[in-house]
Amino acid sequence: MTSAPSPANASANGLAMAPPSIAKPHIMAITSGKGGVGKTFVSANLAAALARNGRRVLVLDADLGLANLDVVLNLFPKITLHDVFTGKATLPEAVLPAPGGFYVLLAGSGMVEYSRMTPEVREKLQQVIDEVAPRFDHVLLDTGAGISEVVLYTVSLAGQVLVVVTPEPTSLTDAYATIKVLATTQGRRHIRLLVNQTRRAGEGRAVRQQLQQVVDRYVNPTLDSPVRLELLGEVPTDPAVRDAVLRRQLLLEILPGTPPALALLSVAQRMLVP
Repeated sequence: MTSAPSPANASANGLAMAPPSIAKPHIMAITSGKGGVGKTFVSANLAAALARNGRRVLVLDADLGLANLDVVLNLFPKITLHDVFTGKATLPEAVLPAPGGFYVLLAGSGMVEYSRMTPEVREKLQQVIDEVAPRFDHVLLDTGAGISEVVLYTVSLAGQVLVVVTPEPTSLTDAYATIKVLATTQGRRHIRLLVNQTRRAGEGRAVRQQLQQVVDRYVNPTLDSPVRLELLGEVPTDPAVRDAVLRRQLLLEILPGTPPALALLSVAQRMLVP
């Protein structure tokens, strides 16, 4: 098992510290149909959970125009993806150690030029992922919400997709729309789900079943092979989550024994199963 990167031993050149991984890196897009479902919270804490299992992990803030991973982690980056794209900094300079034993590649916020995916941005984002992916066991792409061109292109760069959804009706509706688009435009047939903010045990299974039934009825009959939704886990509603978010700290770092933290550790364990 490989060793997770340690921020305590990291220099600003985080990328250079991690030698290329022998195994093919796992690139997973973490996305959602609706904003406000806790996607970035999940991305950051899932990265920390994977790092606890000795994995080398990079979270790339792929919400290029409205990035907030730095806020969740209480980081104040001097170099972002925007600087790499514009040639003001090198990629190794932009890969930074984060709390929790993983690395981050942060994007800028309020950049209107990234509100749509131009050929130039496509090429540069692809180049960045191609360069960093071999050096990590897991690359998590924290995308924006919805089915915009920017989000869909970012998701297309990942081998796996994790859709974060809550039991709320609007979240379910938008999650279904996302699944449908991914199935019909990208040929996705296996999509993972994480149900966040559940209020009772087993609610995640009920959400997966509900979404699967709708997909079976309206999407699968139009495809050459059916879409299968896999429940990766459910994270219960808990005041500890809000506390961690307000304090801009990882839940796994400050309240590791709480139900949502244990749930995220369990999700990470499932991700490690071939």
